[in-house]
Amino acid sequence: MQIRISALIFSAVLLCGCARADEIAKHALPSPVVDESAGSTTETAVFAGGCFWGMQGVFQHVKGVSAVVSGYSGGSKPEGGYEEVSTGTTGNAESIRIIFDPHQVSFGQLLRVLFSVMDPTALDYQGPDQGTQYRSAVFATSLMQAKIAHAYIAQLTKARRFGAPIVTEVTPFKAFFQAEDYHQDYLIHHPDQPYIAYNDLPKVAALKSLYPMLWREKPVMVFASRKSEF
Repeated sequence: MQIRISALIFSAVLLCGCARADEIAKHALPSPVVDESAGSTTETAVFAGGCFWGMQGVFQHVKGVSAVVSGYSGGSKPEGGYEEVSTGTTGNAESIRIIFDPHQVSFGQLLRVLFSVMDPTALDYQGPDQGTQYRSAVFATSLMQAKIAHAYIAQLTKARRFGAPIVTEVTPFKAFFQAEDYHQDYLIHHPDQPYIAYNDLPKVAALKSLYPMLWREKPVMVFASRKSEF
């Protein structure tokens, strides 16, 4: 997300981002074999998959999702916010917190979307963004979520759906620190920004193309106030 490279390298990286999205859009991933609902009317999922601008932008278009917030998870409370997290010293990954109705969209279906719009074989980077803060992760908020996530990774590995080992971590959820207001709904507010146009809008298009039954045209938006955690 912080792009400090020459214009030539920047253009090349952006093209790689587009190629990745185009590759994803050719093949839908299988549904998880293990996918059980907790039986409640509201659940929380916390995912990391690179820059949270794109991740939030994708899941805001998923049916059954009532809220998606950008933030930081997996590490200690970042007193310095985004700038501190960007140093890679807090242990946090840029993440999104998803509130969803499991009767409309299951946790397994959310996982399927996650693995379709990011590269789970990329260790500590996604597209042009590098560092542990851009790692991919599932921060399981329940034992059932952990079970489903581990089973799905095993399922994708056995099916050889990716050309390299999946490195997405599955760890118990500990805390979510909400990002600054200017990061919220960023894709919606800045669709013409080059980073968004090349790296993230193709992910939204992939969601609509691959999983039309999950697509909602009007995204859910968050007018965020700064909160430390939930």
